[in-house]
Amino acid sequence: MDSGLITLALPIALAIIMMGIGLELTLQDFKRVAKYPKAVVVALFCQLVILTTIAFVITQVLQLPPLLAIGMMLLAASPGGSTANLYSFLFKGDTALNITLTALNSIIAVVSLPFIVNWASQYFMPGSEQLSLQFSKVIQVFALVILPVSVGMIIRHFSPTFAKSMDKPVRIFSVIILVAVIMGA
Repeated sequence: MDSGLITLALPIALAIIMMGIGLELTLQDFKRVAKYPKAVVVALFCQLVILTTIAFVITQVLQLPPLLAIGMMLLAASPGGSTANLYSFLFKGDTALNITLTALNSIIAVVSLPFIVNWASQYFMPGSEQLSLQFSKVIQVFALVILPVSVGMIIRHFSPTFAKSMDKPVRIFSVIILVAVIMGA
């Protein structure tokens, strides 16, 4: 498949999936997450501290070459994206919590990702260049997650019957897109 087509089609497909996820959510779901923030705090701690620490320990135990070690740290420090939201949606998890974590992680990543990657670069390859996160990527995550989810929630608010009727088609479409992406990778 042409990479230009993928560059255009994949974000559109993800936006449609995220809108479908929004069809299942209400403001009450997010109010519940805010009212009981323990899950958010624990998950953020696990993603930001424990996962990064485990990645570092793995690099040390396996004595990975510097570039692989930095790559491991980059993966551990990267925030979850819309795929995590999709899995949560498909398996009927706490999608509001997952979307909240995606949004918060994307904001935190503006500081944490360059910090962790630069630390790893200096640790594994002393004297290497400093890296910075492109703020446009953070905006892109918000555009692909928050905006379509919000549109889906608005549709659900004004037309709950339509939102309910779209549940199965959106899940089927989501699985097809997920399989296509996995096969294309």
